[in-house]
Amino acid sequence: MEHEKLEKQLGLWDVFAISTGAMFSSGFFLLPGIAAAETGPSVFLAYFFAGVLVLPTMFSVSELCTAMPRAGGTYYFIDRSLGPVMGTVGGFGSWLALVLKSAFALIGMGAYIGIFIEVPITLVAVVLTIIFGIINIVGAKESSFLQKVLVAALLGIMFFYIVQGLFHIFSLDFFEITRRQFSPFYINGINGVLATIGMVFVSYAGLTKVASIAEEVEDPDKNIPLGMILSLIVAVFVYVVGVYLMVALLEPSALRSDLTPVATAGEVFLNWLPEPTGLVLVVIAAIAAFASTGNAGIMSASRYPMAMGRDKLITSRFSEVSDRYGTPIISIVGTVLLMIFFLIAFDVEAVAKLASAFQLLLFALLNLAVIVMRESKIEEYDPGFNSPFYPWMQIAGMIISVFLILEMGLLSILFTAIIAVFSVGWFYYYGYGTIEREGALYHVHARLGKRRDRGLEHEMRNILREKGLRDEDPYEEVVARSMVIDNLDPGTSYKEIIRKAASLLAVRINIEEDKMFDAFRNVNQSGLIPMGRGVALNHLRVQKDVRSEMVLVRMKEGITMDTDHFEQLSQSVEDPTQKVRVFIFLVSSEKHSGSHLRILAHIAEMIDNRHFMKRWVNAEDEGELREIMLRDERFINLTVNETDITAEMTGKKIKDIELPGKSLIAILKRKDDIIIPHGNTEIKLGDELSIVGEIEDINQLREMKNRSRH
Repeated sequence: MEHEKLEKQLGLWDVFAISTGAMFSSGFFLLPGIAAAETGPSVFLAYFFAGVLVLPTMFSVSELCTAMPRAGGTYYFIDRSLGPVMGTVGGFGSWLALVLKSAFALIGMGAYIGIFIEVPITLVAVVLTIIFGIINIVGAKESSFLQKVLVAALLGIMFFYIVQGLFHIFSLDFFEITRRQFSPFYINGINGVLATIGMVFVSYAGLTKVASIAEEVEDPDKNIPLGMILSLIVAVFVYVVGVYLMVALLEPSALRSDLTPVATAGEVFLNWLPEPTGLVLVVIAAIAAFASTGNAGIMSASRYPMAMGRDKLITSRFSEVSDRYGTPIISIVGTVLLMIFFLIAFDVEAVAKLASAFQLLLFALLNLAVIVMRESKIEEYDPGFNSPFYPWMQIAGMIISVFLILEMGLLSILFTAIIAVFSVGWFYYYGYGTIEREGALYHVHARLGKRRDRGLEHEMRNILREKGLRDEDPYEEVVARSMVIDNLDPGTSYKEIIRKAASLLAVRINIEEDKMFDAFRNVNQSGLIPMGRGVALNHLRVQKDVRSEMVLVRMKEGITMDTDHFEQLSQSVEDPTQKVRVFIFLVSSEKHSGSHLRILAHIAEMIDNRHFMKRWVNAEDEGELREIMLRDERFINLTVNETDITAEMTGKKIKDIELPGKSLIAILKRKDDIIIPHGNTEIKLGDELSIVGEIEDINQLREMKNRSRH
């Protein structure tokens, strides 16, 4: 049986290595001389401004990755926001552009290897493609480990290279070098600089490729944005300072015709090392750069056909994940074979340059995707990172992309159009009539009275469940202080259950009981989670700034829902004849809408446990009912007595009790009374304390309790 999801096994430094490795290859080791021919000494500024101009797309991709961490990255974002037609264009285009870039990187290794030995470049590139493909098949972690080794070697040598180069420049007459090497600063005026920015901009295109493996990243809300930001900072520094050194130390005419400018500049200031050590270091760095781009490219590119296979835009065989390795083998093999085909049949360098215009089109669509997702007002769209300066950042990103596309020339634009036409044709040939999703764009239309894509809402809700709670979400506190209704008469109706729950919640959040009852009774599609497995989950949000509150209701015998009185309810119940034994009511503030949705998603996750209903029905008391809803590792129940560490709490006020870390007493049960504790609440013998906190804090409490017993 195949895995449905890829395993999350990549951390912050994996993200950094993949993103960084995808940026360094021809852009640094081959392109500076060609770019200098366009604008002269100002070429290092072109690299700086290109790095600044990629910021809007980086922020947009970071937001989309944290909201929808799915394999396929660019394809998935465009498909779910703009619909499957544009998704098909984005999927095929991303796959092709990245395959070509990766193939070109492996070809580019030849220029540096050729400094020492003459090798059959194409054959070497094909062999390396196969090797990297095998590594990717064995596992994402193994591929990522290789990536980190390559990037570490690259950056280590490059920082040594830059430090030595700067020492050399400042040991000479800095002002004389500036006068001689940087005049005239612009050889083709401002137009030359703009054209060069467009040329070198694609050097940073690899920054966003990490989006395609977002599904495999642990804690994507933190690791993806931070990894990309760190990667861009390092890339801009190395690009700008490295190219500055080349301009400062090489004769202008020699630089503009040099295809290995990094090595040539290195020979000037690394000559103090035993010959040819300096040159060897540069060649090793270049090989590491090209290899890391090729390896990261295969890893990222293979996730595009996988995602399209999941969505049935191509054969679903591409979506299969190996039980043994946990990787999409068929998708990786298909990507490797496509790379080998281009390496053998085409001038990869020429085709890769043409594909750069399509990459810019994808950047524009990604910025548009953020605008569509936000304006769709889909509640479940819950990014862990929000792009700053919305929507102006995204508008700027689209304008920049369109401007740079126009700078790429007619042939590149024609190549982009051909890919787009093929993709649209493929969709209508293969997918039309079988694909029902329509994208978030229809939710924007819904604000104008058009239809909505409910399937997308359901999919986004599932993503919320998979992402889980954030550290700031008070789930444990809400459950620990939840009110429980148990031992109701078997003849109790759903309407009566709502009345009892509304009565309890009204007191907690200081709202009139009738208003609370009416709000719950008038359920609608945004206030009722579709039910099954004998569970009814009802929720609403209020305008008041209140903390989330919950009521748990158990009906051991169960009741059949009275759908005649709840028209919307009948549309949501999976089986109206099934008896419901669990009723959960959740109320939160509109100000905490995101937290409310994540709590709902986590409740649904808890309910899906196959042992949930059995434990619920057999629970002995309301304390055990709460425990069933809690994550065991973040919760502990303690009874204050004279035989263990809890004896020290007796007679103390809660504010005077020191608990590990950020753990807190969420609820206190004294005999048959439930007390919501505050700082001045005094602890007495026999009190039952429900304590919630971080995993390590709860573990420390358990250890302290166990030690005190011995």
